[in-house]
Amino acid sequence: MASFSRLRINSLLHRRHFSSILSPDSTTPLTSKQKSRAAIALLKSEKNPERIIDICRAASLTPELHLDRIAFSIAISKLTESNSFEGIRSFLEELKTRSDLKNERFLSHAIVLYGQAGMLDHAIRTFKQMDEMGIPRSTKSLNALLFACIVAKKHDEVSRIFLEFPRAYGITPDIDTYNTVIKSFCESGSSSSVYSILAEMSRKGCKPNATSFGTLLAGFYKEEKYEDVAEVLELMKKHDVHQGVSTYNIRIQSLCKMKKSPEAKALFDGMLARGMKPNTNTYFHLIYGFCNEGDLEEAKRLFKDMSRKGCVPQSDCYFTLIYYLCQGGDFDTALQLCKDSLAKNWVPNFTTMKTLVNGLASSSKVEEARELVGQMKERFGKNANMWEEIEEGLPQ
Repeated sequence: MASFSRLRINSLLHRRHFSSILSPDSTTPLTSKQKSRAAIALLKSEKNPERIIDICRAASLTPELHLDRIAFSIAISKLTESNSFEGIRSFLEELKTRSDLKNERFLSHAIVLYGQAGMLDHAIRTFKQMDEMGIPRSTKSLNALLFACIVAKKHDEVSRIFLEFPRAYGITPDIDTYNTVIKSFCESGSSSSVYSILAEMSRKGCKPNATSFGTLLAGFYKEEKYEDVAEVLELMKKHDVHQGVSTYNIRIQSLCKMKKSPEAKALFDGMLARGMKPNTNTYFHLIYGFCNEGDLEEAKRLFKDMSRKGCVPQSDCYFTLIYYLCQGGDFDTALQLCKDSLAKNWVPNFTTMKTLVNGLASSSKVEEARELVGQMKERFGKNANMWEEIEEGLPQ
């Protein structure tokens, strides 16, 4: 009891002492959203494990907020990279003492965070301790534990927990439970085992949905089991699950990852012939696929086509195309796309921008190269010295 009290007091002292970390120059209290954003910005560049935990404490993070869940994930990733597993354990255990976090939602999130850190034994222990904390377990916490196993890449544990825990703890699996198990089988190269899961779902009266079949399709494509792909498409008809845009996107993405972009394009054309409207993701998968296979002309054509079809390209689409155009020596098109991207405040990474600047300079477009460098120095004052070195290396 004494150690629990000390932990609680230390937590409160830490929160008071580090309240200025997020906004050292401001005397105005930050809103929850401002705290979250400030924490994310600081966490991205912070490497010191103790400082990372102090930033999280200062922000009083909660899994109720999307921004806070992002901050938690960044913090755990950083702590895992530095092998600060004891820091992760003490921090998450400390959070369990906060009165506003004594609920299944937080504990389920803590279970997933332990999985993210590869500390699956602590994830399982947290699940088992819920009764002691007066918090009933439900399908939600079971699903969190199964997902933690996937994140930790412990697929054998997914099978064990799925077989043992529902009966042991009186929990009824739902569609998310089954879909998580299906995801595990497919990621571990055992997609054929999913047929037994589908059979169990049928016995239990749980109808598979588009996510169930989409995950299975991706698994069979990855394993190059095309006969099974056809069988899954037939099963979808049998279960009255419509093959919508999301399903086509999964199939197109899978083929593009396998460097079978022409086949993906044929599927895309068939989709259009059926009167289905592709979305931004459809085009992105195809653009990436053709870029990755060196067919930049087809990638550029698709990029133009998506705008005509009312699909607005997102940042990842710009970044991918700019990167591959630079690799292919098409610096003029890359520059135009880069200007469009910068106008939307989407900035390609440093390596891509450096390649573009040097490529423009080697193509006798030194002024354009200098202009880009000037924009980068203006946007990223902290890294101005890196851009100054590049600028000094440009032809006079």
